[in-house]
Amino acid sequence: MAKADKAAAVADIAEQFKEATAALVTEYRGLTVANLRDLRRSLGDSATYTVAKNTLAKRAAADAGIEGLDELFVGPTAIAFVKGEAVDAAKAIKKFARENKALVIKGGYMDGRPLSVSEIETLADLESREVLLAKLAGAMKAKTSQAAALFAAPASQVARLAAALQEKKAAEEAA
Repeated sequence: MAKADKAAAVADIAEQFKEATAALVTEYRGLTVANLRDLRRSLGDSATYTVAKNTLAKRAAADAGIEGLDELFVGPTAIAFVKGEAVDAAKAIKKFARENKALVIKGGYMDGRPLSVSEIETLADLESREVLLAKLAGAMKAKTSQAAALFAAPASQVARLAAALQEKKAAEEAA
């Protein structure tokens, strides 16, 4: 690889690091080209999966101001640069790794700090943003319904008491 090509590759990877909300580092040793294509499809539009030389990836991470990933850049390395929700990409990679034992999750980077494999798996086990927002909205609606019922209860009790007194009075007059 010529020096100009290496500089361009480093600049491209550094730009991807800067634009990504998260980066998931994997080892792809033993995967076929068809497997990699399937993995890229499973990631969808939320992430790009890039095979990178370790020395170039280390340099690009340093250029992007990312620290703590150097030990991950050993062996055949590919990086999933996440542009959307990190949960969706982590789910796709974890599912693919479960089906294809050759894919190994090494670690990642998100919110200004490195991620361990267990943190990525925890991230993958989270529900999607939409599901969590729906649950939050449901809980908030339930609480407001409870509050409305609580505020309406004394008024309905007074109305029932008045009706009972009126019935009692009518029964006394009839007797």
